[in-house]
Amino acid sequence: MLDIRWIRENPDALDRALASRGAEPAAERLIALDEARRAAVQALQDMQTRRNAASKGIGQAKAAKDEAKAQALMDEVAGLKESMQAAQEEERIAGKALADALAEIPNPPLDDVPVGEDESANREERTWGEPKRTNSAKEHFELGEELGLMDFETAAKLSGSRFVVLKGKLARMERALGQFMLDLHTQPEKGGLGGYTEVQPPLLVRDDAAFGTGQLPKFRDDLFYTAAPVDVPEIEQKMMALKEAIAKKRSMQNELQNKLDAKSPGENPSVVKRNLFYAKMDADRLEAEREALLRGAEYWLIPTAEVPLTNLVRESILDEKDLPRRFTALTPCFRSEAGSAGKDTRGMLRQHQFDKVELVSITTPEKSREEHERMTMCAEEVLKQLDLAYRVVTLSTGDMGFGAQKTYDIEVWLPGQKAYREISSCSVCGDFQARRMEARYRPSTGSGQGGKAPWPFVHTLNGSGVAVGRALIAVMETYQNQDGTITVPDVLRPYMGGLEKVEG
Repeated sequence: MLDIRWIRENPDALDRALASRGAEPAAERLIALDEARRAAVQALQDMQTRRNAASKGIGQAKAAKDEAKAQALMDEVAGLKESMQAAQEEERIAGKALADALAEIPNPPLDDVPVGEDESANREERTWGEPKRTNSAKEHFELGEELGLMDFETAAKLSGSRFVVLKGKLARMERALGQFMLDLHTQPEKGGLGGYTEVQPPLLVRDDAAFGTGQLPKFRDDLFYTAAPVDVPEIEQKMMALKEAIAKKRSMQNELQNKLDAKSPGENPSVVKRNLFYAKMDADRLEAEREALLRGAEYWLIPTAEVPLTNLVRESILDEKDLPRRFTALTPCFRSEAGSAGKDTRGMLRQHQFDKVELVSITTPEKSREEHERMTMCAEEVLKQLDLAYRVVTLSTGDMGFGAQKTYDIEVWLPGQKAYREISSCSVCGDFQARRMEARYRPSTGSGQGGKAPWPFVHTLNGSGVAVGRALIAVMETYQNQDGTITVPDVLRPYMGGLEKVEG
């Protein structure tokens, strides 16, 4: 989430950043919402000031035995109390309107990100290894099915499309890949940079966690959710109360709209429009609450361990001396693959459920760019030790994720497809996620803000270290033999009991 103060001071910069991402200008709308919020705050403060003055005046009037004045002031205080309740609601609605609008705005890209509409504008940074090019190379699903160790038909009976059943030595190889990656990222003696703390996080998270990393509300359709059991009588009672409240708000909305349409004499059109806006916002909020209630107590299945790992520092104030913090986890990931109809329908390249080793770093603003390079090197080391050819590209503004300032994609060479395909994505997010999570740090003495609160926000980074299923695909296609068997890479053999070859 962006800082509205920065937007007020840099409206043109925001709109240029949005244009580079193919989005519509938003600065004018956001500033208008902020002005409405600030006006509501000021109006409430003015009422509070007047109430305090009137309350003080009551005592003075009574001391002077001026009962008429005291009564007039008491009547004013009673009226102000009612007006303040309405003002507090207006402030709440105006604040929520601004927060909701800000939640939909993507992170502006860094200056060195290539500008373009899509992946065609991505910039290649470097390559490693020699891609194996042979017309006889088979794709992973052909190899797996011929070995009898990869079963899509049975998976479809169990769960539908975009699932797979791995068996025997292929299942063991996938497990070995995940263990190998975790060891590499946590144990420097394994040849990687290490330094990551292994975590076993929950796979189900609440709305706040998914919002914190930017999955909600914009990418709701990309997620799977489940509902916990609820107390039915209690739900029925809440539903009735919500239904009545929604009816009142919609009635108020219709009444205001009629006044506006009829141009009622004595009514200030701008006031009517403002009240209509707030009535609609409030009714919509209640409708959303009702919808959520109908779904039950929602838990989101994580699309990546980035969500729980980054949220480990939510609502925290960290000491600068303890940064960076680095976390890694091997977890299942769940994605609806919304909008991917017809893409990669064969094989296990694009699944609803897959395993991935995730890397997350929490650091200071001064160190985040350096940490981005380090994280990318950690992911690259996985492929180097597996001896898999790859390239690193910087994503263009039009191809970059919602919360990223800059993203490196690592694309592994797949001999069966005769193409590079993404296997890791490493992003620096600046303070975009930290603002949504309220994650700050306390600078060391003599640095940052000089030890003065409010404390600055941390910077967050996330990357795949790497996608296990896609690593399995790359190993199968790169290490395939003419007889249909698959040679086990040297670094995986200790994790597979010394096995040298995968056979049917």
